[in-house]
Amino acid sequence: MPKTLFGRSLLIIVLPVAIMQIAVTYVFFDAHWQTVTSRLSEGLAGDIAWAVESYRDDPTPAAFARLSKRAEDSMSLSIALQPGRRLPAGRRDAPVLIQPFVAPIDQLLQRALSERLDQPFWFDTARYPAYVDIRVAVPGGVMRVLAPRDRAFATQGHIFVLWMTVATILLTGIAILFIRNQVRAIERLANAAEAFGRGGDVPAFKPQGAREVRRAATAFLAMRARIQRHIDQRTTLLASVSHDLRTPLTRLKLALALAEPSKRNAAMKRDLAEMEHMIDEYLAFARGEGGEAVETVTLRDLLEAVSEGAVRAGVQVSVVADPELTAQVRPNALRRALANLIMNAAGHGERVEVAARARAQGGVEISVDDDGPGIPEARYEEAFKAFGRLDEARNQNTKGVGLGLAIARDVARGHGGDIILSRSPLGGLRAVLRLPG
Repeated sequence: MPKTLFGRSLLIIVLPVAIMQIAVTYVFFDAHWQTVTSRLSEGLAGDIAWAVESYRDDPTPAAFARLSKRAEDSMSLSIALQPGRRLPAGRRDAPVLIQPFVAPIDQLLQRALSERLDQPFWFDTARYPAYVDIRVAVPGGVMRVLAPRDRAFATQGHIFVLWMTVATILLTGIAILFIRNQVRAIERLANAAEAFGRGGDVPAFKPQGAREVRRAATAFLAMRARIQRHIDQRTTLLASVSHDLRTPLTRLKLALALAEPSKRNAAMKRDLAEMEHMIDEYLAFARGEGGEAVETVTLRDLLEAVSEGAVRAGVQVSVVADPELTAQVRPNALRRALANLIMNAAGHGERVEVAARARAQGGVEISVDDDGPGIPEARYEEAFKAFGRLDEARNQNTKGVGLGLAIARDVARGHGGDIILSRSPLGGLRAVLRLPG
């Protein structure tokens, strides 16, 4: 069965029409056409039998001339006498392409002539395009009759088939156009939903199509408006929380800066720095990047810029990417996700390799490898849980709160992609960030 709505709708409409057309055509040829052809063949055989009997009653040349003229004028039959001739030994075979159509004609004509004639006969329906050649053995030779084809069988059957075929093609073409119009409205709705899921927008989108599709589109627009209001309210709230929390932290930092240096003051400064870092991570995790516009970025430049932090921390970082490789992304969101992945690798290893490449299925993927202790395969999904800490697998990051991988995956999925963990060729952990095309 087709997988698409267009294919299934087309099959639902076209298949019954095709079955109906085939059934009607079969019934026509099997019943009506054969009945008409059988009657025509019987009429022709009766005329030929009359001509043969008339000649046998009076075989004089004058009588045959009158017989021939009467047959031509009244029955459209061309009759000729071939003295001393015999019937042909065999029958010409029709071309292979028309044999399936000629065979039923030959059978009907053979039966009609056999019922009406007592004399041996021979006929050929394939030699002449417009005539049927019939020969009957008579005393002293052969009587040859050339009859128009429409006297032997119905010749308009192909016109019926042609009209049926043309009508089927025409109606199918119209059905395809109408179905395509209906499906296009659903495709627009799906594209708008996918774009919104990736953080983009389709301002020109409006409900179109059938009533049910319009209802779904209207419901999507209402849902998008509610989600956007929620994002705006959350962003405003988080901005206020950020301001309120940073104000007392700034006062504490100022007080410690003015205080006499001591070990206690140094410890308190470290605690304040950790608190500030924790607040930044909490806000980054909760804020997301839903309001950021999608842009085309060069991945190599972005990876080199993000890797500078790990390089300053004393970690060996190598970046491999095609200078022409680009992607449609939200730059700040992707920068935060890559920074979390690279700094996470730098915090657990001494060597980090970052590579970006185009995928055969479309889109791009960015891999981050480290030579640290890695994570057991059974705990890969656990590593993505917010506030999760895998202390047994990797050294505890004293500055982290267990949100790095959670933020990175949230950004990747917001772009329509994902992050996959696996064993790194360097011996540590490999994180692969995949983005769709």
